[in-house]
Amino acid sequence: MTGLVLDASVTMNWLFEPAAPDDRAYASAVLEAMKDPGILAEVPVMWALEVGNVLARAEARDLLAQAHSEAFLEMLGCLPIRADAATFARALADTLHLARRYGLATYDASYLELALRSGLPLATLDSDLAKAAQKAGVKRFAP
Repeated sequence: MTGLVLDASVTMNWLFEPAAPDDRAYASAVLEAMKDPGILAEVPVMWALEVGNVLARAEARDLLAQAHSEAFLEMLGCLPIRADAATFARALADTLHLARRYGLATYDASYLELALRSGLPLATLDSDLAKAAQKAGVKRFAP
């Protein structure tokens, strides 16, 4: 089985139309790749909080109906996504170190930490995270 570290920036592009067509194409290609039974997406434990926060904020601003959010969550539930149990234990050590080193928010650095520890490529549309990953020697997931 092969895998990837899935960033919330890609996940949320499955729901919302991005400004850049290249971002939409990349996010769609990642989603298609995840339909392969040999692919598993790893996420830091806070991924679900990030996704939930985006949904709640979009609903509060009337940009998204709750029914649409629920349908999106059902779709996510059918994908091979596994939360990494070690994220919490590393948050105030390795992850904080990476945040400081690369000027990232700690929640973004948690994706980088997971990719480094697992040896998996990172699927992200976050430009700062992508630059930090490249500097750290983490490959971008190529669907």
